[in-house]
Parts: sequence; structure tokens; C-alpha cells
Amino acid sequence: MATLGRTSCKLFKIVQFTPIFTRNLGHVKCNKSFSKALTTCACIFGGGVVFYTTNYYSNSSTVYALKAKPDELAKSVKLTSRERRFIKFASVEYGGQLYMTPQDFLESVVEQEPRPRLKRRVLTTKEIENLQDQTPQLKKGSSQMFRKLKDKGIISYTEYLFLLSILTKPASGFRIAFNMFDTDGNQRVDKNEFLVMEKIFSYAWRGKRGINDDDDKLAEGAHENYVNDDQGLQRRHNVDTFLQIHFFGKKGNNDLNFEGFKQFMENLQSEVLELEFQEFAKGHETISEVDFAKILLRYTYLDTDEYDMYLDRLLDRMKHERGITFEEFKTFCQFLNNLEDFSIAMRMYTLADHPISKDEFHRAVKICTGIGQSEHLVSTVFAIFDADGDGLLSYKEFIAIMKDRLHRGFKSSAKNEGWEAFKSCVKQEMKSVA
Repeated sequence: MATLGRTSCKLFKIVQFTPIFTRNLGHVKCNKSFSKALTTCACIFGGGVVFYTTNYYSNSSTVYALKAKPDELAKSVKLTSRERRFIKFASVEYGGQLYMTPQDFLESVVEQEPRPRLKRRVLTTKEIENLQDQTPQLKKGSSQMFRKLKDKGIISYTEYLFLLSILTKPASGFRIAFNMFDTDGNQRVDKNEFLVMEKIFSYAWRGKRGINDDDDKLAEGAHENYVNDDQGLQRRHNVDTFLQIHFFGKKGNNDLNFEGFKQFMENLQSEVLELEFQEFAKGHETISEVDFAKILLRYTYLDTDEYDMYLDRLLDRMKHERGITFEEFKTFCQFLNNLEDFSIAMRMYTLADHPISKDEFHRAVKICTGIGQSEHLVSTVFAIFDADGDGLLSYKEFIAIMKDRLHRGFKSSAKNEGWEAFKSCVKQEMKSVA
């Protein structure tokens, strides 16, 4: 048992828990003696778990845990962070393909782990038809639609990527996104144009894995875009999803205009922000300034000491707690969607090694978004990111952390994923058509 305890200690030292997944414990502090006691308890507990698990499986002829084959493990290494997250949160399956529900999608953006479940629910054709009957029309959409639908709808992996890209789009990007779908330029998007997205992402998926059309043995005709991947991410069959029916109707003959598309994007952005805000507000009209800081820092890759430093800095400088309203929170998040434009506006200051004052920050944000930030919110931001208390913003720190917040934990350096891949592939598709 002593050897087992030592082995467990080594294991606990080797395994590093990512700060992003332990963020809610960031406020816990302890002295050295307590830390040693905690480590000892963890080692004993770890040893017990290893002992129990080893003993249980060595004396049992039935294995209850799913074991991946070596070749499956090798394939799983190739999965991107978005693919892994989709697989983790997708709670339903139909015809061998995984799907998220509207509730799954919301949880995937605001929660660290999916809600507990025994296994994925396998849907029948009749259940799919019932879900389609309950899908609201586009004109009945709202900023509570995903929450009201809960599990009454299915979202494919390619649609998941599309919805993720919406969350980080500034208002100025809505028209660009619409025009990417409107391949014939008639200011309306039909169902076939929307489904180009699946074709593009299936091509990108095959390309990243070195699969060509011959290797994948794709059939001609209607099934030419099917990809029989082991993870069940790519399209294997024709089924109208929640988004397809919401945009184009049950018969698929409705067109999507820009106003409807814009309203959908605005509603989705508002719904996710409302959900995130209410997590901390708990029914109140405001969240505390510390909770606001926690929301900004929750997707960062800071270690616990750095995380605590930002919160302590805010607590030391905040004289009176006034709270942050949802409108203040929302306008700040809209500013974050314009972060690239803000970076350009601030470049003249950073090139001259000139720190940014509150007035300069106010002006740059208004220029980039057309929306002003409240004095209280800007003061709160400066209290968090003003490193030496001189009333000037530590620009590099601020931008780096806000980028993590904007991309919700997905590293933005992966340029072959998401919106950039989508735009690139659409351009290639249109060239080939021309």
C-alpha cells in the first residue's frame, strides 16, 4: 500500500489540471501546511482508487467500461478541439450520426461539462418527424428559442461550427456571413445554398485527414457528399435538421432574406449572453463587479495565482459595489466581437509604446462599435487590467485575455477551423463554379 501511495503521489504530480476547468475554485486559498495535508489525502485517495479499480477488474470476467481499440485511439488523436467538444456534448444519435439538441449547444458554450446522462438517446424516424413538427418558423424566433426548445431539435456538427462562428461575429460581419451563403447574389438564400456548408466542411474534413474521393469510395449523385467517419460527425443520410426547417420550412421551399438571417444571429448572441449573465445574477438585475471579472477570466489559460491576482487587484481598488447590468454586460461583449478592429485602432498607441487612458479607450470602442460603454464598466475594466495603478490600461494583457474570452477557450491560432476555413472554402467553391 505504501508503494501504491507513492505511485499515486507521482501520478498527481504528473497530471496537470487545466486552469480553465478549475476556474470556479480559483478563490480558494490555503497555507502550506494545509496544502501538504491536502496532497497527502489526495495521494491516499488516489491509491485507494487505483487499488480498487485494479482489484475489481482483475477479479471480474465482465468489463463494464468502454475500451477503445488501439486504432480507434490513434484516430481520436486527430480530432480537433471542436470535434472533441461536439462529441462530448452531443446527446442524441440518428442513423449512426451524432447530433446536438438546442440545449446541448447552449451547454457546450457556457458549461465545462455536459449534464450527466447514462448514454446517448438513439432517435427513431418517428421521433425525428415529431421534432420537425415542433420546430418554430423563422418569424417566431426569439432570444429564448433554444432554451424553450430544450431537446426538441437536432443540430449537426457542421451546423454547430456555423452557430459557434455566429457568437463571435460583430454586427458588421452579419452581411458578410449572409453573402457567403448567397452564392448567386440574389439577396436571398435557399436551402441548397445553405447546404453548401455541409459540402464545404466535409471536403475540409477529408482534406485534413488525407482522404480523397477514391479512398473514401464516395457514391455519385445525391450521396456524393457523404462521409462515413468513425466518429459520426459528418453527414451520412438526408434528414432535415432544426436549422433547416427553421430557416426554410418543412417543405424546404422558403427563402431566407438578410433581415431574417440578421435577426436569428442577434437572437442567438443575446440568448447565450443572457444565459451566462443569469448564471451569476441568479434572478437579480445586476451581477457584482467580481462576477463580471470572473466571466471575463473564465476561458483564459491563467494559473490559479495569476487568476487570483486579477480578482484581488479589483477588490483592492473597488471602493463601492454598484453592480453591472445586463445591458452593460451585453454592450461590452458586443465590443469584444469587434476586438480585431479595436486592436487596429490601438496599434498607433502600442507602436509608440504609449499606454491607453480611459478617454482613449472610450473613443476607440465608440469608433469600432458605434456603441459607448458606461463610465462604471470602463472603470471596472481598468481596475482589473491596470497593472500598476496609474490609470492606464495594460494593453497586451488585456487583448490576450479578451481573445481567450471571445473564443471561449478555443485557441484562435487554428486557422484551418471554423469561420476562416468556411470563407476560404466558399471562395474555392465559387472559383470552381466560375
